[in-house]
Amino acid sequence: MELQDIKQRFDIVGDDPRLNDALDTAMQVARTDLAVLVTGESGVGKEVIPQIIHQYSARKHNTYIAINCGSIPEGTVDSELFGHEKGAFTGAVETKKGYFEYADGGTIFLDEIAELPVSTQVRLLRVLQTGEFYKVGSAKVQKTNVRVVAATNVNLEKAIKEGKFREDLYYRISTVPVHIPALRERKGDIYLLFRKFAADFAEKYRMPVIRLGHDAQVLLSEYPWPGNIRQLMSIVQRISALEETREISANVLRKYLPSTTISNDNLPALASKDEDMLSNGKILLHMIMSLKKELASLKEKVDSLASGQGTTAMETSRFNDFEMVDDIVSSSFDEAPVPADVIPEDMTEESPDSMNDEVPAEEISFSIKDKNDEMIRSCLLKHNGNRKKAAAELGISERTLYRKIDQLGLEGKKKKRK
Repeated sequence: MELQDIKQRFDIVGDDPRLNDALDTAMQVARTDLAVLVTGESGVGKEVIPQIIHQYSARKHNTYIAINCGSIPEGTVDSELFGHEKGAFTGAVETKKGYFEYADGGTIFLDEIAELPVSTQVRLLRVLQTGEFYKVGSAKVQKTNVRVVAATNVNLEKAIKEGKFREDLYYRISTVPVHIPALRERKGDIYLLFRKFAADFAEKYRMPVIRLGHDAQVLLSEYPWPGNIRQLMSIVQRISALEETREISANVLRKYLPSTTISNDNLPALASKDEDMLSNGKILLHMIMSLKKELASLKEKVDSLASGQGTTAMETSRFNDFEMVDDIVSSSFDEAPVPADVIPEDMTEESPDSMNDEVPAEEISFSIKDKNDEMIRSCLLKHNGNRKKAAAELGISERTLYRKIDQLGLEGKKKKRK
């Protein structure tokens, strides 16, 4: 099958040689049962490779299951992967099949494989070598015939040196390596992806398509895109929804690009001097609340996507990717100095007197991270440590809130994992 047919079937945009090499490798290895390790930064679209491998393999009519290893609590990961017997642990009220039993004869995609506990890595190695596994709480050996494709954005060789990943498992899963290039390495594809996302969003919500002027196209191409394709899609959707004009200039586009992630000296100048930074505590708080509303809006879109999907494992994997969007948006702004040109219009209309109200310096924190931490603590106290209610009010996922709780050391506020 021609490479262009593959791209059309799996909705892949771009013609970068490194991307083409990755797709070609996936097609070649699909005819075998060799283990494949897909590497690349978060948000580059690694999940499409195992889909291609499964669809063009002899297993295509059997089960395909995509698992995000980072989303499974450590205490239940063995049960999720290999199943458990009734009474194996508290809450095990009945015998349960694991993913490796469900996917017998098919393909399992283990995304974020570096997140697996070392003890689980030992179990996984045995499955890969012999096809045998034990359910949690059982002494009976079971067999499975599963093709494994793994993916990670972690440097596994470094993880091996740090004792976080088993070397023997690394060699077993990386029989055929496939690397997906970062978006900043595919400069020729960035504008093509922008146009696709803009057209898709306009068609979905029946609105005119946004277009970039030449200066905006240059900025788009030179921006480093730390969140890769996922970040680009999010920004295109935000611009499409929030901007009244459909012709987007560099000045408008610049408002949506977090300045602290930019490391390319050739980028158009962004606000970076002290006089361009926020100099008033009230404005900072206003910006934090605006960001919170944007995250809440994004979460609603993700929830609507989830409710409209089917129950196939492939669709579940795609939703897990969408669920990470709020992580990317929030991490892009953590401790970020906010440029003056992104101050909301309603704030810029305040009178000079109101903008210059004196506020004691010791009462103001100029770090967005500090304000985020303060809001998280306050919200957890308000809801007596209930993470679900706190996450809902903050407009973020429980996964993101749990990570923040770990970072803040709020041990008493997080729920114990079973």
